[in-house]
Amino acid sequence: MKMRTRKIKDKIFTIVSILAVIFITLPLAHIIYTVVINGAQAINLEFLTKLPKPPGEIGGGIINAIEGTAVLVGLTLLISFPPGLLTGIYLSEYGKGKHVNIIRDIINTLSGLPSIVAGLLAYTIIVIKYGFSAMSGAFALSLLAIPYIVRTSEEAIKMVPNEIREAGLALGLPKWKVTLYLVLGAARPRIIAGVLLATARIIGEAAPLLFTAFGSPHHVTSLFEPVSALPLIIFIYAISPYKDWHTKAWGAALVLMIIVLTINFAVKYYMKRTRI
Repeated sequence: MKMRTRKIKDKIFTIVSILAVIFITLPLAHIIYTVVINGAQAINLEFLTKLPKPPGEIGGGIINAIEGTAVLVGLTLLISFPPGLLTGIYLSEYGKGKHVNIIRDIINTLSGLPSIVAGLLAYTIIVIKYGFSAMSGAFALSLLAIPYIVRTSEEAIKMVPNEIREAGLALGLPKWKVTLYLVLGAARPRIIAGVLLATARIIGEAAPLLFTAFGSPHHVTSLFEPVSALPLIIFIYAISPYKDWHTKAWGAALVLMIIVLTINFAVKYYMKRTRI
């Protein structure tokens, strides 16, 4: 009797789990299907290589947004990776006492920071004084990227076996050399994977860029001038009254989705290949 009851419970739990997976998967599948069907209509060589036309004119492309996205992501990683990695090293290798918990609380708070708040902060600190620019956009995005890099770096370093540290110290190496050359070398695959995931996290943010990068219909020529980005152009085109811009918004969404999926699959492949 008890065995039969267990089997019934097991089947019920299995069915509920399958239904939960379907419940989660169907909306995602619908989103992907809708973006692909609508976005594919806009994808062509002109769309990917030309600047946008003036409002109301049919044609043009989103090369300015693609360039701006690449610049913003590159700048964001340059700003956020060094402090994120160093903080992760400190928390995992050197941090002790109550102040470490305070630092972790700050990191946890930043990880839950709404993206629009990051944009407003960058606006008050940089934009009001220096104007809209790629640098201000990268600063806002770095506020969102740093917590991810800190967490992944800290966890990656903690997962390095203590035997590696002990072997380095036994050879007479100072602790900073052990950390820099041995520990970071062993943790590098996980750190790189974390940076890629942080990139996937920030690349689709539009709210911070509305207050910082602002957008531009031209090629990127300076880091201290407004630039466009894929999330920005999606937002602007989607709320416009032009049907052609609506189609281009779907196309830009498809390009952005492909980039994000590519990054996530690259992380999965990299982790599998390096066996982390």
